[in-house]
Amino acid sequence: MLPSNVRAPRLLVLADGAPLMGAFEAVVCSHGGFAASTFRVRAALGGDAADWAGRTQIAVEVRMSLSPAAGFVSVIEGIADLVCIDPIRGTLALEGRDASAALMETPIQESFANQTASEIATALAGRHGLAADVQATQAPVGRYWELGHDTLALNAAARAGTEWDLLALLAQHEGFALWVDGGALHFRAPEATQPALLPVAALTALRLERALTFAGDIAVTVKSWHSRAGAGCVGRARTARGGAVRDYVFVAPNLTQDAADALAARRLAELAGHELVLHAEMPGELALRARGAVQLQGSNSAFDTVYRIDQVVRRLDARLGFSQSLRARAALGAV
Repeated sequence: MLPSNVRAPRLLVLADGAPLMGAFEAVVCSHGGFAASTFRVRAALGGDAADWAGRTQIAVEVRMSLSPAAGFVSVIEGIADLVCIDPIRGTLALEGRDASAALMETPIQESFANQTASEIATALAGRHGLAADVQATQAPVGRYWELGHDTLALNAAARAGTEWDLLALLAQHEGFALWVDGGALHFRAPEATQPALLPVAALTALRLERALTFAGDIAVTVKSWHSRAGAGCVGRARTARGGAVRDYVFVAPNLTQDAADALAARRLAELAGHELVLHAEMPGELALRARGAVQLQGSNSAFDTVYRIDQVVRRLDARLGFSQSLRARAALGAV
């Protein structure tokens, strides 16, 4: 059960490891994957304008607490992209992203000969000082495009202009989630989580959306031709909810039958997840995470189901208190 109120929230912002004195506001947006989480903090400027104006890199960590009796929880760690000084109002603002920003700004300048996706993810995490929470994969990446063991497809996968683009492309091929949390890069299959109860009565605002395009049955077909085997295969997946069937066809190269079936199941889950969408606002708490799950309770409708969280936005303001909003999509099988 989520808390219905928060009485005495606290904010602690560390800038280059030292407490940012006078911090009075923080907004942290946590994404479910394939995007950087972001932060914006504001503090009293004091007499430090010259110091802040001269810095070229600032490491930021935002911590929040629900009460003086509770410990602080780290909500985000990252690097500031923007320093904003207002000498008239006497305020300082820092805006930035989590550690995925370094991967997003580093272009690929090499091939990765004979390496698997997990080996590449581990190597790139190490280059940026990140711990590697990486699930092992087996196939050399070149086999995704059937280009041989010693070719990463830097040319074939020209879309991967940066290290983050490459990791996202590899994660999609493997059916993995990709995100950075604290000082770790996570590259692994999504894990099932026990949904937290989300009672309507505990919310301050709620908007529920249903896309009628996806309200009936959905059928997904994946077609593939395996150039080395000289044979094709077709993977299929379909919901069984009744109603008109909407067909989707995808083409992907060099898949085995098992891989085509798995890709069809993933595409089906992605499409079905757009049918029911939840936007909720509530008192701030520190348990919910992007990629986690919630069970809506109390709408007395088909919307009372399990949702996967895409985004959590937390706002802690010394004057206005601690609140948060979330966006979530219904999980396949829940509707």
